[in-house]
Amino acid sequence: MRNRSILTEARQIQLATELIILGARLQVLEMNTDLSRERLVKLYKEIRGVSPPKGMLPYSEDWFMSWQPNMHSSLFINIYNYIRANVEIDGIDALIKSYKLYIEHIEVNQLEKVLSLTRAWTLIRFVESGVLCIAPCVSCHGKFIVHSLEIHSNHVCGLCNIPSRAGKTKKAAVAGFH
Repeated sequence: MRNRSILTEARQIQLATELIILGARLQVLEMNTDLSRERLVKLYKEIRGVSPPKGMLPYSEDWFMSWQPNMHSSLFINIYNYIRANVEIDGIDALIKSYKLYIEHIEVNQLEKVLSLTRAWTLIRFVESGVLCIAPCVSCHGKFIVHSLEIHSNHVCGLCNIPSRAGKTKKAAVAGFH
């Protein structure tokens, strides 16, 4: 049995707790804490009252390219980049702070939350690995998520060129939005 600081373990439990409350999947917890899988599962059950969901994490970068996910992902990554550039935090702490600000923006504007914490974490990994990048819109000059291998010199965002089917989901039709 290795010697471990009680304070260090308490910080790890606090981090895992915060991530669980924000909706992190077990794989995200394992990658960002030093706690064992068994402890994380137990903590997850204690906080959520259910076992953590099983299955693979979302992994396709294409999800971030469809209209609504792209708008939310672009909002989030801009918040994240601002936090990284202007506040002295990074890594998982920057993710948590950025995601909380994203959620706050969504709630204040009464929007549907599209981006889960796990997808936000995946997005950061895609951007940091160069699979996705940020390109400015030639019309509004906002910065949006795009595939890294595409040509971005004439990028027009989904807000300046809204697709004809954008927002026309069954859920929106039921709510009376057309």
